[in-house]
Amino acid sequence: MGRKGGRRGGPQDVEAVLDELHTTPPADFVARREELAAALKADGRTEDARRIHGARRPTLAAWAANLLLRSRPEESRQFLELGEALREAYRTLDAAGLKELSAQRRQVVSGLSRQAAQLASDSGHRLSDAVRQDVESTLLAVLTDPEAAGQWATGRLHSALSPPSVFPTGGGEAGAAAPKRPRSAPGPARTAAPPARRAPKDELAERRRERQARLAAARKAAEEAERRLAALRAEQADAEAAVGQARDRRDRAEQQVSAAERQLHQAREDLGRAEDDQRDAEERRAETSDALARAEEEARKAAKEVDRLAARVR
Repeated sequence: MGRKGGRRGGPQDVEAVLDELHTTPPADFVARREELAAALKADGRTEDARRIHGARRPTLAAWAANLLLRSRPEESRQFLELGEALREAYRTLDAAGLKELSAQRRQVVSGLSRQAAQLASDSGHRLSDAVRQDVESTLLAVLTDPEAAGQWATGRLHSALSPPSVFPTGGGEAGAAAPKRPRSAPGPARTAAPPARRAPKDELAERRRERQARLAAARKAAEEAERRLAALRAEQADAEAAVGQARDRRDRAEQQVSAAERQLHQAREDLGRAEDDQRDAEERRAETSDALARAEEEARKAAKEVDRLAARVR
């Protein structure tokens, strides 16, 4: 029973491993994949290792889109909700409303694309213009196509997504005018004509109210996304300023370290010379001490000889 319990934890573990793997830069993907698969295989989890080994390396654009989803979960959730609102709105809005939402859609996609490029740059991978266009294409597909939104929401894209050539309209039925009812026949049937004429008007009014409510929801979602993007841009500007200040402090510290290292090197050379001088001086002192001792001994002997000779003279 204990083994079965351990296996129940396996799928969750391998899902987390797959999530991590798809935010690994493409250049390191294969090596990391093989490392993770080997570790799972060594742990006896052959099926999980096979799943990891089967993961496809993402393109740079797909990796940046995955990184955006994982690094900005709240903004990504709002973006997915905005896509739902926009797709619903596009099924019911008139030309003016569609034009307004298209402009908001481009602004939100452009803002998130810049965030993805910045996240990639922070990870050491600068995106080219072509790759950034692929990221924008992927984000536009997420807004436009519910299937693309579902793929991106997994955080495991392996290639860029392409939006459909036209925004889905649900077959155009929701936005079409209500069909005209047949003209009432003369005679007794005219008594039923007034309700028949009012029903399309009531239906059109109800659909107009629904379109307005959906437009308001879509506008609100787009405005919230734009406010969030503006706040993130401000945070990014503050972060870039902080990075610049930290870089300046680091440069000054490196200069101080270099100066200190030069001083330390000079001090060590001075210490070496001083130690050499000390050894020379100590050797000279020892030699002098020996010479002094010999001179003193010779002086004592000479004094004794003088005393001895003087005694004879007396």
